[in-house]
Amino acid sequence: MYDTIIKGGRWFDGTGAPSAIRTIGIRDGRVATIGTEELDETGCGTVIDATGKWVMPGMIDIHTHYDVEVLLDPSLSESVRHGVTTILLGSCSLSTVHVNGSEAGDLFGRVEAIPRAHVVAAMERCKTWTSAHGYIEALESLPLGANLAAFIGHSDIRVAQLGLVRATRPDVRPTEVELRAMEHKLTEALDAGFVGMSSQQLLFDKLDGEVCRSRTLPSTYASTRERRRLNAILRRRRRALQGGPDVARPQSLVAMAVSTLGLFRPKLKVSLLSAADIKAIPGVVHIFPWIAKALNALGGDFRWQHLPVPFEVYSDGIDLPVFEEFGSGAAALHLSNQLDERHKLFQDQEYRRAFRKDYEKKWGPRVWHRDFFDAEITECPDASVIGKTFGQVGVERGGVHPVDAFLDLLVEHGSKVRWRTTISNHRPEVLNKLAADPGVQLGFSDAGAHLRNMAFYNFGLRLLKRVRDAQQAGQPFMSVEHAVHRVTGELADWYDLDAGHLRVGDRADILVLDPERLDDTLEEYAENPVPEYNGLSRMVNRNDATVTAVLVNGRHVFGAGRKAELLGTERTGRFLRAGRR
Repeated sequence: MYDTIIKGGRWFDGTGAPSAIRTIGIRDGRVATIGTEELDETGCGTVIDATGKWVMPGMIDIHTHYDVEVLLDPSLSESVRHGVTTILLGSCSLSTVHVNGSEAGDLFGRVEAIPRAHVVAAMERCKTWTSAHGYIEALESLPLGANLAAFIGHSDIRVAQLGLVRATRPDVRPTEVELRAMEHKLTEALDAGFVGMSSQQLLFDKLDGEVCRSRTLPSTYASTRERRRLNAILRRRRRALQGGPDVARPQSLVAMAVSTLGLFRPKLKVSLLSAADIKAIPGVVHIFPWIAKALNALGGDFRWQHLPVPFEVYSDGIDLPVFEEFGSGAAALHLSNQLDERHKLFQDQEYRRAFRKDYEKKWGPRVWHRDFFDAEITECPDASVIGKTFGQVGVERGGVHPVDAFLDLLVEHGSKVRWRTTISNHRPEVLNKLAADPGVQLGFSDAGAHLRNMAFYNFGLRLLKRVRDAQQAGQPFMSVEHAVHRVTGELADWYDLDAGHLRVGDRADILVLDPERLDDTLEEYAENPVPEYNGLSRMVNRNDATVTAVLVNGRHVFGAGRKAELLGTERTGRFLRAGRR
């Protein structure tokens, strides 16, 4: 007898092997049989007719910030509904293993644009653990929807050992005792089954709160000696370093990338943020594949993380993290908790001169293209400006500088001015090359963060759409089998997780989708309130006709736009420990 039968679908096993029409029988959360023959449906609780559908392993999202949301809504349905069945927590040096509520609020609030008050409240209400082992036990006591895995955050470790103030002072270096304690915390996390450590050197990620407001993340203050000692543990244990170099300091990128090399020691798995076709510096995209190829040829194990869709972002007023990368923008975001003062700042002529000067700096490493002619207004109390760019508004107002046109509208309407722009990954032919490059890992959705700024929960489906469209147009850049492998088995194998494959004996984490509905609905955005965050409206993706069914550990949790009653009420997901496949 089988608990679930999926019959007649095109089966992809997650290895990149050729697909085939098969029927799958599932028993006790595992794949029991795969074959061409019909199975006896007697006593089977769920039978899914997958004729004309694709049946594949559930996708893996390697870069999310669900660390707080999972405590409040363990279903993580915004990802599960798009076929993501395994989610990695703890990215960008941020995790909630050791920090307290106030510290977590300062770390996550501004960097990840999750309202600080909700972070603090969630941690104070939910945190019962004091160690990595206890953290996993706490997660596994929740009705998890998806499987979880995690990095331990370098900033989390630093704050736990030094306190937030000392951890963010450039003149403070941890003592030998403190360094050993940090090493112990990392070792304990790896013993518990964490996939590795995340560390950040990007200097425009700033702290929230009042204690250390606008300082950079604690991991950015770590010395080379500290990073080497922590990396040495990752090398010995063959676990991964997820790194975020500072785009304004190429030397930080070089140091993080080269750390993958062994040179008379074990090599280090390194996954860096991120390979992107950046509008501001279009030539740099050609360097990413070369770096990965060279390092791996020298014996490293290096990957870039890459979001395989256009990086389109929205902003309410000036509340967008890219403004942190230059002084006048950071000054405005520093006052996000003092809106009256920020309103005065926007009217100050000296401030405007500084902003215009920053805006005109078009050369050098940066993320935002700094072009208000490429920034479309989507919402505003003044309906006459909707659909126009800030640059166009300036022209129509008598040749006003784009920066002044932007600030004028913010003075008039504040955060009610909503606008959008695409920062990177705007050229399809370049995007396709990155998606197929073996030195690139596909992910970086940032799911659970930047709730008002972006929505890439369905990035895997959008990749499959582009692959299928290219094949149908006679211009393939990757087979469907390879694309499935890239967002499933390839990632599971690299992070050493029991996920990402669909063979006899494998975990029955499964996505069934309708390839005919890999259509333009995937490109659209919607908004949905987050009850756990006091009804905050979150950007989401809604392409309900595309996903026929999602199973986690053999249990049906979502399909056709409807979540099963058990999702979020019964535990279907597990914490997947690295190295225990």
